[in-house]
Amino acid sequence: MIISALSQIVFDFLFEWRYCGYMLYRPSLIGPSEAGVIERIESTRQKLRHNLGAPRRWTGLLARNTLARAIQGSNSIEGYNVTREDAIAAAEGEEPLEAKDEAWLAVVGYRTAMTFVLQLGRSKNFTYNEGIIRSLHFMMLQHDLTKRPGNWRPGTIYVRREPSGEVVYDGPDAETVPGLIDELVYSLNDGSDGQHVLIKAAMTHLNLVMIHPFSDGNGRMARCLQTLVLAQEGILEPEFCSIEEYLGKNTPDYYRVLADTGEGSWHPRNSAKAWIRFNLTAHYRQAVTLVQRTKVMDLLWVELADIAERHGLPDRLLFALSDGAVGYRVRNSSYRNLAEVSDTLASRDLKNTVDARLLVATGERRGRLYTGAPILRAIFDKLKSEHLKRVPDPFESEAQMKLPTFQ
Repeated sequence: MIISALSQIVFDFLFEWRYCGYMLYRPSLIGPSEAGVIERIESTRQKLRHNLGAPRRWTGLLARNTLARAIQGSNSIEGYNVTREDAIAAAEGEEPLEAKDEAWLAVVGYRTAMTFVLQLGRSKNFTYNEGIIRSLHFMMLQHDLTKRPGNWRPGTIYVRREPSGEVVYDGPDAETVPGLIDELVYSLNDGSDGQHVLIKAAMTHLNLVMIHPFSDGNGRMARCLQTLVLAQEGILEPEFCSIEEYLGKNTPDYYRVLADTGEGSWHPRNSAKAWIRFNLTAHYRQAVTLVQRTKVMDLLWVELADIAERHGLPDRLLFALSDGAVGYRVRNSSYRNLAEVSDTLASRDLKNTVDARLLVATGERRGRLYTGAPILRAIFDKLKSEHLKRVPDPFESEAQMKLPTFQ
C-alpha cells in the first residue's frame, strides 16, 4: 500500500511537471472509470468498423446522413436551424428546399470546412499549423466579411446569454491570442504526451473555444477542429468520428459543462475532468447509436430489395426507396447522383415507383418531389422501434442505467 501511494505521488508530480509550462487548459488525470469508458468506446467502435467493413450499398447513404446530422447539429447550436433534408442537400451540393439565406450560407460554409476536414483526415504526414485553423474559419464565415473570416479578433470579446444579454464568458486579452494559438498548435503536433486521441480531441475543443480567437464562429471552429483531430487518428472513417450531432441534441448540457469549466473567463488551471467525462459520454452514446443505425439500414435495405424485386424495379431504386422510407423527400437530382443515371432515366425510374405506389409525387416538373408511401414508412418505423434504443450514460452503475437521453 505504501509503495502504491508513493507511486501515485510520483506520477502526480511528473504529470504536474510535464504541463507546468503550458498556458492552456490541460487534461485531468484519467482514473479507472474514465479508462473503463474509453475501453467501452473502443469496443463499440470496433463493432461499428466491422459493420461498415463489408461492402454494402447502403454504407454511402449512412455516411451521407451522418455527415448531414453533424452539419445540422453543430450549426443548430449557433441558432442556424435547417431541416435534415437541407443538411443533406448541403452535403451533396444541392439547393435547399426550405432554408433561409443566412442559415443556408452558414450551413454551406460549415459543409465546406467539414469536407476539407474529411480530406485532411485521410492525409498522411499531416501537421497542424496556424494556417489550417485560419483557413477553416474562413471557409465557415466567408459569406460575411464583417465577421473577419480567417483573422484573429482585434479586441475584447464577450459571450452573452440570449435574450437577457448577461455576459457569461469573457475571453482572454486579444494580444495573448497568437501565443495561445501557437501553444495549441504545438500541443496538437506533440506526439510525446501519451494522450489518448479522445482526450486530445476534447482538450483541443476546450482550448479553442476558451481562447475564443475569432470575432464569431468560435464554437463551430472548436467542434470542427475536434473532428479533425479524431479523423487524423484513423479510428473510423472520418464521417463517423464526429460527436457534433450529439452536441446539437444536448446543447444545454454542452453549454453547462463549458460554463462550469471556464467559470466565466480564462481559467486554464481549472480542472477539465467534467469536460472530459462529458465528451467520453458523447463518444460512447454516438458510437452505440451508429451501431444501431447500421443494423436498421441493413434490415431496411433487405426488405426494400424484396419489395423492389416483387414490383420488377431495378436495384438502383433502393436509394430512392430508402430515403423515402426514412422520411426524406426525394428529388430527381439527388436520386440520379446516387444511382449514377441520366436525368431521363431517373425520371422514368421515379415514375415507376409512383405507379407501384411506393413513392408519392408532389409538385410539377423541376419542383417535383417524392415522399415515401405509408407502406415504406411503416417498415422503417417498425425497424426503428425495434433496434434504435436509448443509450445509457456509461458512467452510471447498472442500477442507474434506466433513463438515457440520446437516440
